[in-house]
Amino acid sequence: MPVPLPLPLPRPGRPRLGHAPLPALLLLLLLLLVGPARPISFQLPGKARKCLREEIHRDTLVTGEYEIGAPPGSSTGPSANLKITDSAGHILYAKEDATKGKFAFTTEDYDMFEACFESKLPVGTGRMPDQLVILDMKHGVEAKNYEEIAKVEKLKPLEVELRRLEDLSESIVNDFAYMKKREEEMRDTNESTNTRVLYFSIFSMCCLIGLATWQVFYLRRFFKAKKLIE
Repeated sequence: MPVPLPLPLPRPGRPRLGHAPLPALLLLLLLLLVGPARPISFQLPGKARKCLREEIHRDTLVTGEYEIGAPPGSSTGPSANLKITDSAGHILYAKEDATKGKFAFTTEDYDMFEACFESKLPVGTGRMPDQLVILDMKHGVEAKNYEEIAKVEKLKPLEVELRRLEDLSESIVNDFAYMKKREEEMRDTNESTNTRVLYFSIFSMCCLIGLATWQVFYLRRFFKAKKLIE
């Protein structure tokens, strides 16, 4: 009867084929997640106001480019106002009769920011189409100009890509840290609410028991006074 030969064991220190290192897989995943941001475009009717809102973390660089096209057949050109504010109403950027431009600011705290476009043209008809608004807003890693960083620090293309991946990794870590903090706050709120509900339930039960006991003694005295019971 033939004896089966033992299978050869892999040599230590040599990676098996078909298994990429974990850091390489993470870098590939980050590269797939980061894609070119597409601008937002929408139609702005005459005498109308449209706003875009977004939540942004603190100490985050925000940049944007906008372009407002004149309605076809209009001789006056585009006419709209742009205003960017936070939830407290502080104006971060404002431009009247905006046509095309750029803006940049750094957030001081986690907040909801709003970019509003307000048309100054009369109400459009079939002969006066709406204005086309194009907004390209970036924040965080997307807002950084890595070409300028490469020129200043004299970085190679691979070093620039590694710097971008490093910033992206830090941004993801910060997002997870913020989510963890929010989860802890929500958990503390839930525990506090559960404790209050428990104490309120105990207090309600005590009140009901006391009221029921008082009703029993009151009815007993009432019936004795009426000589219905002994």
